Amino acid sequence: MKKAVVVYQSKHGATEKYAKWISEELRCDLYERNHIKPVDLKQYDTIIYGGGLYAGGVAGIDLITKNFDQFCNQDLVLFTCGLADPLDKDNTDHIRNSLNKVFTAQMQEKIKVFHLRGAMDYAKLGPVHKAMMAMLHKMTTKKDPDSLRDEDKQMLATYGKTVDFTDKATILPIIRYIQEL
Repeated sequence: MKKAVVVYQSKHGATEKYAKWISEELRCDLYERNHIKPVDLKQYDTIIYGGGLYAGGVAGIDLITKNFDQFCNQDLVLFTCGLADPLDKDNTDHIRNSLNKVFTAQMQEKIKVFHLRGAMDYAKLGPVHKAMMAMLHKMTTKKDPDSLRDEDKQMLATYGKTVDFTDKATILPIIRYIQEL
């Protein structure tokens, strides 16, 4: 297997959990985004970057986008982590459309993307995120109950609570992909 590294940025811990699981499975180096410089990543054949989804963007993705010219000859893998169910095509399409706003056409071709489901503890959210979640909750409660998707119903049922959708088994496609490089 090629020499790989996992780099991540995690705010609430779910992305970090996935990054550690991937690093353990691949027996490769692991770094928190703020503890490694782009130049340090040149020694790796495969760079796996994980970031949480926030308002349609991926936390810390600028590590890849701003330094893509340095990494374009390496295998690049991105995993996103958010509450949106990655088994729902509408969700993955939305994430992909958001990524395509920051990825050039060359990046879109080069970077293999995976989506994982995260966690959230409402009690630990900052004021801005609490306000955003409150607004989303209010908008969802105003919808016709028959029009609600399963994900909407889950959000209403878990609003204000701790939710954790992380699942180690969901990293297996990432592991297989990297092992086959």
